[in-house]
Amino acid sequence: MAPRPYWKGYLKLSLVSCSVALYPATSSSERISFNWLNRATGNRLKQLMVDSDTNEPVEREERVRGYQVAKNDYLFIEDDDLDTVEIESSHTIEIERFVPKSEIDPVYLDSPYYLAPNDKVAEEAFAVIRDAMAAEGVAGLGRAVINRRERLFMLEPRDKGIVATSLHYNYEVRSDEAYFEDIPEIKIPGEMLDLAKHIIGTKRGHFDIAAFDDRYESALAEMIKAKQAGRPIEATRPAQPTNVINLMEALRKSVAADKGTKVAAEPASGEEPRTKKSAAKPAPRASAEARAEPERKPRAAKAKAAAVPPPPRSKPERKRAGIH
Repeated sequence: MAPRPYWKGYLKLSLVSCSVALYPATSSSERISFNWLNRATGNRLKQLMVDSDTNEPVEREERVRGYQVAKNDYLFIEDDDLDTVEIESSHTIEIERFVPKSEIDPVYLDSPYYLAPNDKVAEEAFAVIRDAMAAEGVAGLGRAVINRRERLFMLEPRDKGIVATSLHYNYEVRSDEAYFEDIPEIKIPGEMLDLAKHIIGTKRGHFDIAAFDDRYESALAEMIKAKQAGRPIEATRPAQPTNVINLMEALRKSVAADKGTKVAAEPASGEEPRTKKSAAKPAPRASAEARAEPERKPRAAKAKAAAVPPPPRSKPERKRAGIH
């Protein structure tokens, strides 16, 4: 079944235009969702629009938009009134400017959409615009009215189509000064910076979104499966991190953990380093049974963990499990 367009109109570059359709690039339908119920009856609840004065429900046909002109004084805005507001971007995405993508601050990015030609006649003009942007290595900026609001889009070639990412306007993005202005300037010692850079190097790689699972979604699925099966639900409380007191020691231990070694704790401020003592006599070797014992426990725990079935991830699996 072909996806349903979110918006249909025209893509325009100067005098070149073509019919296009816009589709949402993301979906939340696969997420576990919940309904509000009446605890006493188990019936689903529904939301009602009620009159703020009489508390009586108001049916859809009796509802009207209102623009507040003064306190408790509203101007009725009918659908016909809104239909009279027509501008060029109501039906056309005209590319107004081309810019390097690197100049677009990520804080302005909102939601991604897929833009594709809407009919056979539009395919050639669409391909010209797409391939020209790809050859020049630029992103296009254009606007379209969607859901009675003009949205700014960043257009980028993607395979045989175009990704149109909606952008926030300048007035919608808060200035970072209110959040960052009180952070002091700190001179980081070179050794600390080198240790932190080493840790970054051990975790460096290439972006692969498939490597990241939604762990909270999986934990929700496990909880629901346990509740359906009548098993006790065990709450897990992961250890919470705290502010590091000895930053240098924490960095050194992090590096040592990556190398599989241990380092001595750095002496506290003002404390003299301890002198080396003569090597102590080696402790007597443990028996073969004692040495083997610690190895058996992790293997048993690992086998037990592997026996737990993975939570249902896809929609059909959750449906079979009774999760909606």
